[in-house]
Amino acid sequence: MRVFMEIEVADLFNMLEEDNTRIKLIDIRDTGEYDQGAIPGSENLPAHTLAGKMNGLDRNKTLIFYCQAGGRSAQICAWFLENGFKHVHNLRGGIYAWMQSGLQLA
Repeated sequence: MRVFMEIEVADLFNMLEEDNTRIKLIDIRDTGEYDQGAIPGSENLPAHTLAGKMNGLDRNKTLIFYCQAGGRSAQICAWFLENGFKHVHNLRGGIYAWMQSGLQLA
């Protein structure tokens, strides 16, 4: 059984600064939550819409999912691995961890 990787806020920040073309940052929260603030560069794909959008995602990119605290996105990561995605990460602590680190929201 394959397990998704968790990524820390500092590592994500460095990845976004270095070369964000190789990753896709996906906020799985509902649109209302996303509109209250999101990580810059993220795309809002609410969890309930992902089944219909899965085939449109680039399987060669590293997909980094996040939610409010990391629980919902962890479930999504496991589901994506079960569906053949190889490069899947969960942001440990979600957007709460991002904000606690003092980083800006979009």
